[in-house]
Amino acid sequence: DSYKAKCAMCHGADGLAATPMGKSMKVLSFKDPAMIKASDAQFIASTTNGKAKMPAYKGKLTDPQIKDVVAYIRTLQK
Repeated sequence: DSYKAKCAMCHGADGLAATPMGKSMKVLSFKDPAMIKASDAQFIASTTNGKAKMPAYKGKLTDPQIKDVVAYIRTLQK
């Protein structure tokens, strides 16, 4: 799936960002309060356009794939 292919190496399979790459880049866990508070629109914008050290996935993932990734992230936050 798109999450495993594009996101897990930094954000971790569980979304906790406890990967070597996630730790070295100080990636927040998806369970961090700031991440839980973030709107779906903010997640979609960050994924599409990139944010800080995170690359943009515009043209690499389709809009429906990005929405699916955001929906999957929400399941990791439970």
